[in-house]
Amino acid sequence: MRLWIDDPAPIDLFAPDHALLPVEVCAWTGDLSDVTPAQIVIEAFACEPSPCYIEHMATLPRHPVWINLEYLSAEDWVAGYHGLPSPHPHLPLMKFFFFPGFVAGTGGLLREAHFTAPPAPTFCARLGISLFCYDNPALPDLLAAWRDGEQCVDCHVAAGLPQRQVEAWLGDPFPTVSAIQRGQLTLHALPFLPQTEYDKLLASCHLNFVRGEDSLVRALWAERPFVWQAYPQAEDAHHVKLAALLERLSACAPMRNIWQAWNTAGAIAATWPAFLAVLPRLAEQAPHRAQQILAQGDLAGNLVKFCMARL
Repeated sequence: MRLWIDDPAPIDLFAPDHALLPVEVCAWTGDLSDVTPAQIVIEAFACEPSPCYIEHMATLPRHPVWINLEYLSAEDWVAGYHGLPSPHPHLPLMKFFFFPGFVAGTGGLLREAHFTAPPAPTFCARLGISLFCYDNPALPDLLAAWRDGEQCVDCHVAAGLPQRQVEAWLGDPFPTVSAIQRGQLTLHALPFLPQTEYDKLLASCHLNFVRGEDSLVRALWAERPFVWQAYPQAEDAHHVKLAALLERLSACAPMRNIWQAWNTAGAIAATWPAFLAVLPRLAEQAPHRAQQILAQGDLAGNLVKFCMARL
């Protein structure tokens, strides 16, 4: 397997041991005109191969299985479009759209075959929370609620943008691996975590604030309650995705309220007490929810089966 990427450097952070895996990481430079296409070509998130590469695909005796691996969404239309073919307008090639998803009839979600969620932490005097977010105007309000609340909170802040936002709220330096207390809130500045260590963090917390697609999926498999921040899109298109996922997860009113406040810069402090009250119930439901989603198979396994059937 070859992974073509324009900037391989981040892979060393996410997966420091990737050199031991059966994946050749290749720097994507030029038009790849001297590269022989593989039997299966996957373009991730509409990152289309170069015209030279596509033309080379059309000259092979057996055309590759060409996949457009799409973005993740819980919207109802996804199952209807998953797996549909799209013929190239000029070349004898067919591209198939492969949609990750949460229900039968979609491609499923990424999950390693050996992955198992560890036992949930016991609810006690201190509440463990992880924080991984985009720029979020609701964050200061939430931090103040934790600071002034009755529940002791240990908030583990991801490196980068979340750490910088917390530092701005503190008005003091918040260096990596430091811990700062404000009222009932203790903030821990984390270093950048490889994927396996991030999974351990999610599993060790009672509640996880996650963003985008990847950490959302990891939060589901960690079988812990979570609050999701969708990637902000023009004309608030991400609100449709947010509503669809809340519906898919059969979210209760306190969960809906805090998710919506988190994604609209709303008065999130007002939603926190009711959400905190249902957190133990959400923790009990999380394993069942994860197993329901996993029942349709995992994304990589489903993708292999789809491609093998067309080789």
